[in-house]
Amino acid sequence: MAGNSFGTLFKLTTFGESHGEAIGGIIDGCPAGLEIDAEMIQLEMDRRKPGQSAIVTQRKEPDTVKFLSGIFEGKTTGTPIGFLIENANQKSKDYSHIKDVYRPSHADYTYDQKYGNRDYRGGGRSSARETACRVAAGAVAKQLLKDIKITAYTAAVGEIELQKSLKELDFSEIEKNPVRCPDPAKAEEMETYIKKIRSEGDTVGGVVECVITNVPPGLGEPVFDKLHARLGQAMLSINAVKGFEYGSGFDGSRMKGSEHNDLFNEDGSTRTNFSGGVQGGISNGMDIYFRVAFKPVATLMQKQETIDSEGNKVEMQGKGRHDPCVVPRAIPIVEAMAALVLADFYLLDKTSKI
Repeated sequence: MAGNSFGTLFKLTTFGESHGEAIGGIIDGCPAGLEIDAEMIQLEMDRRKPGQSAIVTQRKEPDTVKFLSGIFEGKTTGTPIGFLIENANQKSKDYSHIKDVYRPSHADYTYDQKYGNRDYRGGGRSSARETACRVAAGAVAKQLLKDIKITAYTAAVGEIELQKSLKELDFSEIEKNPVRCPDPAKAEEMETYIKKIRSEGDTVGGVVECVITNVPPGLGEPVFDKLHARLGQAMLSINAVKGFEYGSGFDGSRMKGSEHNDLFNEDGSTRTNFSGGVQGGISNGMDIYFRVAFKPVATLMQKQETIDSEGNKVEMQGKGRHDPCVVPRAIPIVEAMAALVLADFYLLDKTSKI
């Protein structure tokens, strides 16, 4: 299987399956001498882990990260950083009923077609369980980036959307509610809706917005490795993501150039920021902001018609522990992937200057 690594200089390779013994990863290219805050890494893991509230899957995983190499006496050594996250709460029997059945909108059919077999226990390698490795590596990347601040939050659940502008939002509210929405009133509305959807055995999607501040100008490569292109690749690699837009996004397509151009101030900043902090594929020093669309979780606690591996029509219903809405737990994953992109470009920028 190819495609298990992400990054050029700051590179993450992950391994493991949802219901195997463990998942883990190797971070290559992290500079030596970086002080590692283990408590901060665990806090990031706790934001993503299952079982943290009544509106997410109730699988109980401590998601404790065990570092195996690359860190000595609290600092990175410059060698590959290996880490392990044990799967402590597997319930493989919850998936025995789909051993020969293809779940609608899952990777079951495509894995069988590509590899000739599949790990049906929670989707194996295709499970969002793999994203725990990304959060661990992203936490290391955040520490490398120091002053750069990456903040993601829930902007929509189904048709319930934030109505406030970015300047009106209070980011201190994000971690005060299980939906991770910076508007307390909307957060309560979203939480109630997710609970209703769950009681119906259904699921719902949503939108995550992310804002990156204190980004220096000059990050990104201007042709195939544009900063926004790599951010798009990073976000679209996350399970259940169906769309990515940055800056003015699709709204910009309805504007005139005279409305959309970001005019300069004397200090090099711009009066508006329709560019979303990126011009010509390179950061310009303004805030970077983007939106990520997540589909409804494919596993439903309702009966659905599907086919088995022999092509026979069968009826199936989801079992076990699943998220009715993936968006609240996706917040730290979006931040982690953004951090991996920026850490990579940060190191690439250093090598491009004498």
